[in-house]
Amino acid sequence: MIVVEKKMPVRPDLSVLERFPAPQGEGLLGRIQARAMEQFRKLGVPGTKDERYKYSPVAKVLQRGYRPVTDPGHRDFRLEEIFRCDIPTLNTWVYAVLNGFFFEKEDHLQELPGGVLAGGLQQALRERPDLVEPYLDKYPAESRDGLAALNRSFALDGFFLYVPDGAVMEKPVQVVNLIRGDEEVVVQPRSLIVVGSNARGSLLICDHALTEKEVLSNALKEFYIGENSSFEITRLQNEHNSMTDITHFFIQQERSSRVKINTTSLHGGFIRNNLDVKLAGEGAENYAYGLFLTDGQQHMDHSLFIDHAAPQCTSMQTYKGILDDESTGAFEGRILVEPGAQQTQAYQSNKNILVRDTARMNTKPQLEIYADDVKCTHGATVGQLDEEALFYLRSRGIPEYEARMLMMYAFAHEVIREISIEPLRDRIRELVDRRLRGELPRCHTCLVDYVK
Repeated sequence: MIVVEKKMPVRPDLSVLERFPAPQGEGLLGRIQARAMEQFRKLGVPGTKDERYKYSPVAKVLQRGYRPVTDPGHRDFRLEEIFRCDIPTLNTWVYAVLNGFFFEKEDHLQELPGGVLAGGLQQALRERPDLVEPYLDKYPAESRDGLAALNRSFALDGFFLYVPDGAVMEKPVQVVNLIRGDEEVVVQPRSLIVVGSNARGSLLICDHALTEKEVLSNALKEFYIGENSSFEITRLQNEHNSMTDITHFFIQQERSSRVKINTTSLHGGFIRNNLDVKLAGEGAENYAYGLFLTDGQQHMDHSLFIDHAAPQCTSMQTYKGILDDESTGAFEGRILVEPGAQQTQAYQSNKNILVRDTARMNTKPQLEIYADDVKCTHGATVGQLDEEALFYLRSRGIPEYEARMLMMYAFAHEVIREISIEPLRDRIRELVDRRLRGELPRCHTCLVDYVK
């Protein structure tokens, strides 16, 4: 007699909803929230059996007693009083998202040269629904990520940027994401960036926490890049060890578009960056770079999904990590080449240095190919500094400590050099060097007020 053991279906983890009020969106946002909530109830919080979250126990993180922020609160101060980016030669248009809500300078969208519009998502929904409705939630709705569905269920505001057809932005737009308060809070901002056809632009994203409390950010950023357009995204994460930062990037690219995204993660207790890219038009190109540095018991995880849905597209991902002490890291990258996506070119690389034996790194690059005329490669390495190269430097009179610093800096340089904003690139070089030497507990180059 053969006994077949029946496996009980795994119930989705919905416990986080016990601390969340009912979704508060109206109109288009309310309809999106209703659909997303239905999806979240089916998916729940991802567990370690979810392949994309295998090495990041987000369920444990979400069990903490965070209080959801559901309104912007009273603002009796100017933004300049609590934050100022101190790179003198950095010339940008600066905006801020505070506790998940756009920090309004004016009560309407701001028009920049060339017809570019910038402001809050709620402002855009009120003033220009024609620029929001065709794009908002189109690509994220395809995702089966429970945390992305959680954001879509509760997000009320965030940042909005519209670059019209043919526009060329004179300088980058800088968005500073800030969390401020005297409680353990969770914020869920949502941003929409729409770039028309034959346009050019650049976005700089800076993440900071203005509190020493344990806080959680579960953010979603949605990009639509039109035909023959070029857009660059640069992100700097420099937060404290009580910060949990989970971010979902969704980028849809049309024919002959080009996107470059560069993420530098210097500090943070628990960082999880998801990047989902859909190359939907023929000849689209996507280049993604990432650098992360960890120590103590920090955890940083990057998960990438690149969908080659059209022929003659190109993608390249170069991610590097330097891990010290008992810190942990993870990289999970999947490239999908759909049927008919012929003449695809895809490259994926993840390289990591373990400064000490106690650090841990898990990496898993993947290729899934359903076309026969492609050029696809991937690879991953985890190891320590090359002892022969170290010996060579020491034999030239360089002390061991300095030789190690030189080698780690050279390792990181491949990613840093891809930052196109020169003043920012120079400052990040300095920050990385100080971080490697243990001299940078957090960003000293910005005026940050840790007031409640």
